[in-house]
Amino acid sequence: MTPRPPLPGRILIPVANPATAEELIRIGAALLDPRDGELTALGIVEVPEEMPLSEGATKARQARRLLQKVLDYAPEGTHVRPVVRIGRRAAEGIVEAAIELEADLVIFGWGGRTGGRASGRSAVGGRAAAAAAAKAGAGNGDPATPTASVFSPTIDAVVRESPCDIAVVKQRPMAEIRRILVPVRGGPHAELALDFADALARRHGARVTVLHVVPPGLTPAVRAQAEHALATFLKLHARGHADGLLREAPNVRNAILREAEKSDLVIMGASAAPEGSVVENFLFGVLPETIAARARPPVIVVKTRERIDRSTFEELAARAESLAAAERAAEESRAVPARVERWFGESNFHHAEFRDLRRLVALKEKQGVTVSLVLPTLNEAATIGPIVRRARMLLMDAVPLVDELLVIDSASDDATCEIAAHEGARVVQHADVLTRYGSYRGKGEALWKSLFESSGDIVVWCDTDVRNWHPRMAYGTLGPLLMEPRIQYVKGYYQRPIVEDGVLREGGGGRVTELVARPLINLFYPDLSGFIQPLAGEYAGRRSLLETIPFFTGYAVEIGHLIDIAERAGLEALGQVDLERRIHRNQELEGLSRMSFVIIQAVMKRLEERRRARLFAEMGSTMKLPRSGADRLGLEIIELADRERPPMIRIPEYLEKRAAHAGG
Repeated sequence: MTPRPPLPGRILIPVANPATAEELIRIGAALLDPRDGELTALGIVEVPEEMPLSEGATKARQARRLLQKVLDYAPEGTHVRPVVRIGRRAAEGIVEAAIELEADLVIFGWGGRTGGRASGRSAVGGRAAAAAAAKAGAGNGDPATPTASVFSPTIDAVVRESPCDIAVVKQRPMAEIRRILVPVRGGPHAELALDFADALARRHGARVTVLHVVPPGLTPAVRAQAEHALATFLKLHARGHADGLLREAPNVRNAILREAEKSDLVIMGASAAPEGSVVENFLFGVLPETIAARARPPVIVVKTRERIDRSTFEELAARAESLAAAERAAEESRAVPARVERWFGESNFHHAEFRDLRRLVALKEKQGVTVSLVLPTLNEAATIGPIVRRARMLLMDAVPLVDELLVIDSASDDATCEIAAHEGARVVQHADVLTRYGSYRGKGEALWKSLFESSGDIVVWCDTDVRNWHPRMAYGTLGPLLMEPRIQYVKGYYQRPIVEDGVLREGGGGRVTELVARPLINLFYPDLSGFIQPLAGEYAGRRSLLETIPFFTGYAVEIGHLIDIAERAGLEALGQVDLERRIHRNQELEGLSRMSFVIIQAVMKRLEERRRARLFAEMGSTMKLPRSGADRLGLEIIELADRERPPMIRIPEYLEKRAAHAGG
């Protein structure tokens, strides 16, 4: 006998209203594989065709906040991950999320309909789904009439394209579950229904009754055969104890409805319709959908993903190449603006989404990862003390979110190092790290060496010239990494006031970003054009990615990170988070000019390496600064060129250190 597949390890639950999702979450928790299952609560933000997808960014944040409420419904020990996706249609978003998350099962809630119209909204789709249902003529009051599915158009569309199993829960008030009815006629859908019934029965201490209805007036021999078939089905497919019940009745539907009156829950597998028949509109089959609409207790209708018939395998193989070509053409035809707009809406977070630090700690512990907070410094005696103190007290002592607090200093000649050590940080001079490879001046050099010196699976970097530093600068960029496995690297952004003549003025910061970095990105790397502050100094990433990319040693480190990570991992691996307001030391105009020069060089270098242009060879690495005044006229020549450090994974000492860390 073929081994039974395990219960689903990844369950996706589309949610529109968290208030109605509690029972779905509890059902999903009971159906999870107990070894290492995970629930995902999915919110879909629909954006009309005439609007850019980026317009959904604000609603996506609101949806994530609402989904946080769903987490409270999870039984102890069950991890629920809230995820929001943006799209034109809910069904497409659900199917894409199911593929991305490799879901084994999608659970829908369905409120049913009364008075000839859909009274309850699907778990997704909202007004769009209701309008589509009305347009399709769904709502004639007779769920057995094969003009449209009894379920919502959104559920229908997902069922047609789903890469995994589907369960639709007809939500009615669910009291104590003592008896679960499973009507069966055989087949993989019935087996799935029995699997789910067994799991729910174990959770609730209920009995499972497996019902098989046969026509009346059977001869004793035929009835005995039917009883034997039912007993064999139970023996082969029941994980736990289940009672078989054979009923003779002229009408199968009415027999099931009568038996449902004695039950607290009904679970049914889909039934197939004859090919080409009008009842193909009923994707689960007429009988299950009719029972779902009319039974008194809650009903769960399940359908396995479609099996590939071996007889059609050769035909599918013959079509594979043309299909792949069509998919490639479709992908290439997607405009960069649409891709960026969707990313902007789905991967744009706010630090307040992650202010529940204990929840972040739970996510960190479940994933078995550690976190290093790294603070690069150069003469930051005026600000480093409060930063280290707040980080240690709020992110380490109050909750164990950060496992390591490292200050990587670049030869400060003030009291920066003494203050940081006094406040509880481990302080390291970057010139003392990997001395065999020498040392360069610059922030990027310090960050590269901090990757060697730190140990966390996730590394969070924060600038230290910030006067209003708050722990959100760290947990804001860390949160998306813990919440969304697809995200590998997160940049912060914020409002940046500027000090002019001793006066704090709003909106004047970020001059290099707006005048240099943003035009270059839009010209040459448009996939990155959705980043609000690509040069921001607050960011976090997974070590497994960071160790594979090179680091520029100076000002170009941030722009280099974005270009290299996007090329290696794709835009979908990147995220950004609103950290609100940041007050920091502003550079003079000449310092900004030097920074701009180095950033332009780095972008040109990457363009040349990718063979998109031949520019860098014709560019110089020296910057000429004219000096003029009453008693002075001259030209100062400064060598300004970022060096580049190789990916840390290529450094033998690093590999030895990581191997020792993994072994000990």
